[in-house]
Amino acid sequence: MSGIVVVFDFDKTIVDVDSDNWVVDDLGFTDLFNQLLPTMPWNSLMDRMMMELHSNGKTIEDIEEVLHRIPLHPRVIPAIQAAHALGCDLRIVSDANVFFIETILKHLGIREYFSEINTNPGYVNEEGRLRIQPCHDFNKASHGCSLCPPNMCKGLIIDRIQDSISQEGNKRMIYLGDGSGDYCPSLRLKERNFMMPR
Repeated sequence: MSGIVVVFDFDKTIVDVDSDNWVVDDLGFTDLFNQLLPTMPWNSLMDRMMMELHSNGKTIEDIEEVLHRIPLHPRVIPAIQAAHALGCDLRIVSDANVFFIETILKHLGIREYFSEINTNPGYVNEEGRLRIQPCHDFNKASHGCSLCPPNMCKGLIIDRIQDSISQEGNKRMIYLGDGSGDYCPSLRLKERNFMMPR
């Protein structure tokens, strides 16, 4: 099976919920989130919410503890382990952020199964606040895709992955996703590849 690249979305695909909403809701900031949602792009809103959490005394450890309790379907981890054991190249393309994704994958003991995580950057700054930035800096220029949010075009990422694996021989891609954010990348798949909507 080493000729197969399996690309996973993360939210509502590997985990059962949207990780952004999970953190905001669990830490009690849903009302503020809903109030700000109409005023800015999602990615900018999540960075703002991390500022609000920090300003209200929520720590990185609080966020990690919430992420460790994120719900999963009981068959997801065994499926990832089986695909890895069969030699599949596992990757993630997600509009979440690297801090949330890596925190969850490390907690589950499966981070090393993934050769690549394509997502929004996230890091803890010198003040101990989580910063979330866009994968594509939409303040400088548009990525040019009308189907995707301004901070990330998953289709462009899938194009790059397909170009890189086409040089490695006769590989196939399987893309797993759950929703509208996975429509653009599904349109970019080539004839030999598969889309598996959740």
